[in-house]
Amino acid sequence: MTLASLLTIYVPLLGWTFCGWVLGRLLPATMPAYLGKFLFWVGVPISIVAFLRHAHLSASLWLAPAVSWVAMLLGVGIAWWLSQTQGKLLARLLPLSQPTRGSFLLASMLGNTGYIGYPVALALVEPRDFAWTLLYDLLGSTPGAYGLGVAIAARFGEASHLKHGQSLQVMLKNPALWSFGIGLVCRDRPLPLLLETGLRSVAWVIVALSLVLIGMRLSQLSSLANLKLAALSIAIKMLLVPLLLGLGLWAVGITGSAYRAILLQMAMPPAFATLVIAEAYDLDQELTVTTLLLGCLSLVLLLPLWLWLCGALGMPSPPS
Repeated sequence: MTLASLLTIYVPLLGWTFCGWVLGRLLPATMPAYLGKFLFWVGVPISIVAFLRHAHLSASLWLAPAVSWVAMLLGVGIAWWLSQTQGKLLARLLPLSQPTRGSFLLASMLGNTGYIGYPVALALVEPRDFAWTLLYDLLGSTPGAYGLGVAIAARFGEASHLKHGQSLQVMLKNPALWSFGIGLVCRDRPLPLLLETGLRSVAWVIVALSLVLIGMRLSQLSSLANLKLAALSIAIKMLLVPLLLGLGLWAVGITGSAYRAILLQMAMPPAFATLVIAEAYDLDQELTVTTLLLGCLSLVLLLPLWLWLCGALGMPSPPS
């Protein structure tokens, strides 16, 4: 991949994120919460409907959420094995309390396949194959976070402020799932050219705002602790799991834009949902915050690796 191609990816990705970081320092501390609610309830659902317009759908799309679950289970499995059978190794990094172990497991398992995954995929995956990215997130990462993720947090957390069964309500109330259904029904229905163009323009504004929100939230992360343990979870989540599964998918014949979409989603940094869950269940919030920041920085360094891997395996170049 050429330097010019990388710049077309990094300039908007880093530019909008840095803009959000600056705004997060200047605006009231409550602004990220308001922007997050707007994106959650209005912005992201609109963008999903827009980007599903004329998307290519096939019976093989079930592979995306299946790989998502395999990636999450592999990540948490490796982290669990390290924390259980390799306790002496981790003890050299940090004495693992139950809350710390819970945060370590979550960071090794859950990826930010929405607010970061969507913009990255839209830059590097053919628009007609964006459904792979959506299904990976909506049927994999989202129920994984509020299902398996909450179960892990309840097991290792010191306290729970959420009632049992509330995670299912969170998933069912997620407007992204509903907008995905609406987008599927309406994806081939003709719209006036002005409305079609306006819908797509609004969707790209939402993508920019999602990156701005990431920057604003990063600007509020004030404490960094347990860097070695955080680096280990990042190595599992963003390097080992996508490398193993990426080579596995290639070996069984998964290629093209679908392969790129799945690989990039597997390689996303830890989700901000890990901090929400950590706060609700009294896990190690300092470790969670550190993994979030380290993961976002690592994405910038690792993206060229995954694009190189796609090229080395004979995949087509990203859309220009």
